[in-house]
Amino acid sequence: MLNNFFIEEHVKKALEEDIGFGDITTDYLTNEDDNMKCELNSRVEGILCGRTVFETVFKILSSDVKVKFYFKDGDSIKKGDKLAEIKGPARYILMGERVALNYIQRMSGIATETSKYQKAIGEHKAKIVDTRKTTPLFRAFEKYSVKIGGGSLHRFNLSDCAMIKDNHIKYAGSLTKAVEKLKQHISHAHKIEVECDTFEQVKEAVSCGADIIMLDNMTCEQMKSCVDYINGRAIVEASGNVNLASIYNIAATGVDIISSSAIVAKAPTLDLGLDCK
Repeated sequence: MLNNFFIEEHVKKALEEDIGFGDITTDYLTNEDDNMKCELNSRVEGILCGRTVFETVFKILSSDVKVKFYFKDGDSIKKGDKLAEIKGPARYILMGERVALNYIQRMSGIATETSKYQKAIGEHKAKIVDTRKTTPLFRAFEKYSVKIGGGSLHRFNLSDCAMIKDNHIKYAGSLTKAVEKLKQHISHAHKIEVECDTFEQVKEAVSCGADIIMLDNMTCEQMKSCVDYINGRAIVEASGNVNLASIYNIAATGVDIISSSAIVAKAPTLDLGLDCK
């Protein structure tokens, strides 16, 4: 999902932003032949994510910086774990420290939060999925992190799937008209999803052949009624007011998918530190 060329281009821009015209602190405190050894350590429990991106930061700065990881993406980590060892020119380790940590802390935080949500679903069939409420130009990294955390992915961008929301319905004149018009133009490979606020909209979405029906901000009782009515004629997605306290009861209604921006937008960064010897 994250190709090396994509990672490298993104990391180069991140380094350009952070270093600017030079790291004036490191440049004047170190010599070119100074070496150092550091450890990447975990301060908390979580799910590791972003190993390759972390390595790429130092690879771009200097091929002489060597990074050895003891865990892989998706591994559970605990407080005090030594995740990796970094050796090489002090100048480039110090220069890349912050950018490398920014990536791996953010990505591990999302993976950890996603894992909590998926586990909270318990024995039910529902899958937690992300949304398009992502950080601009960081979406690929955030979606990769969701996947590593055990979640599933919603559409990557606007060209992946046709999703009809309330403003689309108002513009088209009705839910049915919106679906009919889309069916005239979209590829056979694309699905049509409709956001529904009421049971009446759900009935209309089923009758006009929507592939996915999103139950938006409904109570669990309303969702259960809709799931029973749809009866497998469409994929059922629940969205709105999803949190760790509510997700089990939402899943118990029988929905297939539970989408939430919280696993990305509200995920705290995971506390990892680079400790130099």
